[in-house]
Amino acid sequence: MDRGLYIAASGMLTEQLRQQQIANDLANASTPGYKADRTAQKSFGNLLLSNSATGATVGNVSTAVVAQGTVTDFTPQPLRDTGEPLDFGISGEGFFAVRTSQGVRYTRDGQFTVSPNGDLVTAQGDEVLGRGGGPIRVGTDGRVDPRRLEVVTLSNPRKAGDNLVTGTPGGAGTAGQVRAGSLEGSGADPARSMVDMIGSLRAFEAGQKAIQAIDDVLGKAANAVGTLS
Repeated sequence: MDRGLYIAASGMLTEQLRQQQIANDLANASTPGYKADRTAQKSFGNLLLSNSATGATVGNVSTAVVAQGTVTDFTPQPLRDTGEPLDFGISGEGFFAVRTSQGVRYTRDGQFTVSPNGDLVTAQGDEVLGRGGGPIRVGTDGRVDPRRLEVVTLSNPRKAGDNLVTGTPGGAGTAGQVRAGSLEGSGADPARSMVDMIGSLRAFEAGQKAIQAIDDVLGKAANAVGTLS
C-alpha cells in the first residue's frame, strides 16, 4: 500500500480531533469561567528516501502526523458585572471549590444559585464550599458575603467536564479576590476559533484530495499492468 495513503489519513484523523476541540470552544464562547483549549500536533518522524539503484539521496518524507495532546489556557479573564447577588467572579488566580458526587472539584464559573435547603450550589446542584470546607448558607436577603467563599490555587489543573477542574490544592501563586455581582468571561475567542476551524477544514480537505489522487494513480497502474506487452 502506498505510504502516502497512511500519511494523508493520519493528517485527516488529527484534524478531525482538532475540529472537535474547536467546536467545543465555540459552544462555550459565552460560558462563564470557561477555559479554551489548543490541540498540539507532531510528526512521527521523517523517513530518508534514496535511489535503490544508485544509492543517491532523494529526500525526506514524513511517516505520519498525530495529535500530541490538548493544552488548556487557564489565564484569568476579565470580569463583567451582572448585578445578580449570587454571581461571583475571581479577580486573579484560583478556583471555587465544589463538592460533587465524584468528590471535590474546582471551577471558575461563579454563576451560583440557592438549593431548596438554603445552601449555595452550582447550576448542576453541586454544593459550593466555603472557608474550612463547609457549605455556605444563603442569607434571608438572598445574598452571600463573598469573603465566605473558598478560593483555592491548584497545581497541574486539568479539565474534568461540566466546566469543572481537578488538581492538587495549594499550588504556587496567590489566590485572587472574590467579587459579588460579577462573572468571569469565557476564555474562548469566537473569531479565532472560526479562523482555526476554517484552517483545519482546509487541511482536512487537502488530505482527502491527496488520498483521491493516490487512489487514481494506483487504479491506473493496476489497469495498465495487463495491457503492457
